[in-house]
Amino acid sequence: MNNFQPTNSERRFKAYVSAFGTTQLHLRNPYIIAWWSAAFPGFGHLLLSKYLRGYALFIWEILVNNMANLNLAIVHSFTGNIHMAKEVLEPRWVLLYIPVYIFAIWDSYRTSVDMNKVFILTERENANFNSYSIGAFEINYLDKRRPIMAILWSLFTPGLGQLYIHRVATAIFTMGFMIAFVYNSKFLVAFHHLFLGDINQATEVLDPQWLLFIPSHVGFSIYGSYVNTVENNKLFESEQRKFLQAKYQHYRVKIPASVNEVK
Repeated sequence: MNNFQPTNSERRFKAYVSAFGTTQLHLRNPYIIAWWSAAFPGFGHLLLSKYLRGYALFIWEILVNNMANLNLAIVHSFTGNIHMAKEVLEPRWVLLYIPVYIFAIWDSYRTSVDMNKVFILTERENANFNSYSIGAFEINYLDKRRPIMAILWSLFTPGLGQLYIHRVATAIFTMGFMIAFVYNSKFLVAFHHLFLGDINQATEVLDPQWLLFIPSHVGFSIYGSYVNTVENNKLFESEQRKFLQAKYQHYRVKIPASVNEVK
């Protein structure tokens, strides 16, 4: 059971461990956060642990992008078929898409800058935070994990890297939408035809509108799980260091100068 209760003197603490994951503050590059928001609205906010805002923008991106046929138009423009790209676009949804897309980039950059300032203040305050949580459904605790394993599991199936570091909500969300992207794009069906050597059939069955969601989704899963693994390791070391300093550093240990002194 989690018995952590912040006191009135603790204005800010840099982490919170719950049954559903570990939420923490750490320094982030605002330009990288903004870039992920540009790649897929919602990803930048998820990297900032702004989950509700990130999930909302993520679902908005899928809904409006599909209604506007934006990914399909991008594929046509990349292949040089500009006329077809104009034909498939739905203007009513495209004009709705633009302001929210810009907001996602701007807001993630602004929030990243602000959260970096808050992190610096939490480091200076050095307030206590919980490192262990146990409940009826889950147990979560701080420990060290290998970043390379988070990358490998994310490559196998996006979301597994998040499960490896116990970010349960993000893992379920990531894996659920990965299933939707793969199923609707018919990616595995195309892979089956490609494996049999039927390249034309593999190309024809693919749905480019859903297929273009997959690269950003996989990339975010790899990057997010790697960064969070590294930062979780730093958080574990920080909490362990503070505990050892509080419990043992005040003891003065006399080290013998010679073997005879030991005797």
